[in-house]
Amino acid sequence: MPAPTPTKDVRDLICGGDLAAQFDLLLLNAPLRDYDLRERVNENTLPVLGMAYIATTATAAGYNCAVLDAEASGLGIAQTAEIVNRLGPRWVGMNLLAPTFEMSATITAQLDPAINIMLGGHQAKAMPGPILMDPRMRRCEALVIGEAETRVPELLRDLSNRRILPKVMWRDKLLNQPVSGAGDESHMAPDINAMPLVDRTYLVQDPRIVGGRNQANVCGARGCPYNCSFCGAAQKFNKDVTIRVRTADSILAEVHDLRDRYDVTSFRFIDDLFLGVHSVITEMSEAFEREGVGEWAVWDATGRLNVLDRLTDQELDLLHVCGLREVALGVESGSATMLKQIDKRIDPEMTIRVVRRLAERGISVKGYFIFGLVGESRQQMIQTEAMVYRLWELTEDLPGNFTASAFEFRPYPGTPDWQKLMATGRFTAEQLLDYRPIDLTGAGSDELMIERDQFNFGVGVDLSECSKDEIRAALTRVSRDQHARNRAMALAPAA
Repeated sequence: MPAPTPTKDVRDLICGGDLAAQFDLLLLNAPLRDYDLRERVNENTLPVLGMAYIATTATAAGYNCAVLDAEASGLGIAQTAEIVNRLGPRWVGMNLLAPTFEMSATITAQLDPAINIMLGGHQAKAMPGPILMDPRMRRCEALVIGEAETRVPELLRDLSNRRILPKVMWRDKLLNQPVSGAGDESHMAPDINAMPLVDRTYLVQDPRIVGGRNQANVCGARGCPYNCSFCGAAQKFNKDVTIRVRTADSILAEVHDLRDRYDVTSFRFIDDLFLGVHSVITEMSEAFEREGVGEWAVWDATGRLNVLDRLTDQELDLLHVCGLREVALGVESGSATMLKQIDKRIDPEMTIRVVRRLAERGISVKGYFIFGLVGESRQQMIQTEAMVYRLWELTEDLPGNFTASAFEFRPYPGTPDWQKLMATGRFTAEQLLDYRPIDLTGAGSDELMIERDQFNFGVGVDLSECSKDEIRAALTRVSRDQHARNRAMALAPAA
């Protein structure tokens, strides 16, 4: 079947680069679903900052680079492959993630043989051998494990450089097996303070208007010192990652540049450490106060409950003065037993305490929850749902509010939970990788659930005591009630 004709001009789909010349590298963010089969209904997307960093550094090295964000543009598999083949770049680079792996593999198999392919991402790191031996990936010339900014320009300069670059893998045609290059290990931990600031022309929706302000996403650190059992960023899985935090001066340079260049007055810090290490919080708070950031900007960040719980009232007050307006917290569960099992280093009372202290200061909280964790009992899932409602009630009359975002558990390769499941002998990798979209909209009939549509995935096997129907019913209840709360707040008269 011929590929559908793109509904937009290719020039409107490509971010960055010189369309009049051949691209040295086209970085492709695969769609979460095949939008050739079902039109995309959700306009919310996450910016591909990692790809923008790679494109920015490769461009600084003299190469013509661009990004095609098929997810943000709502492109299907056939559309995406057709656009890439029409552009004919020297290289295509793809970020492999478990939910999008099948999409990426299908697209790769449809690409012109003249296009070189490089792959990276969490899935590439977790399962390099199976990926390189997958027939659809047989033309992969470089599977880049870990941070790629300094290795990608070397690959663009000369493919033979892969032999002298650490943790760059490919399938040897004579041996018919994966092989790896070896070389300067400094490539594995590039200096994040020396990198050029991200060129936002590589991003589809960043900056964008959020809450009446122009908002941009910023990464302040790399690596995570924690070991949450379900997380691909867990330190146990990433022992090769050196944890690095940008200096306050580096971050201030970026926020000032975004203000001056794009009139950005709202920032979202997406890394795990910005509010996840006490010393970093202290350094950033002092720098933001010194520069008066809170006088012209607001910002939100991810945080760690156990770290925030140890902050003094004065430290929390200072964060609010510096512009902090929302913290995203991995609450995950309302069960103390389950929280211990997944190594969160928190308990339900700590969650309640931290949410209250933040909301009292006008700092809102977005809590993430997971239903159907490995071995979760029905009672434990009930406790998690009850925690959502308890936190809504807790913040009802406080200056800051609480919003909940709940997901069905899905196992990621390489994580402690994945290893635990595989060790039981009850599951195969194919079963655990059988990611399936979950439709909570009732085939589109429930408009209240549309905002959740594209991020819902599960696997076809039961991993907890609860059935899939029970888990999805809980997801639906929480999501509907959160939507109703959002609408009520939007309609409420201003204080």
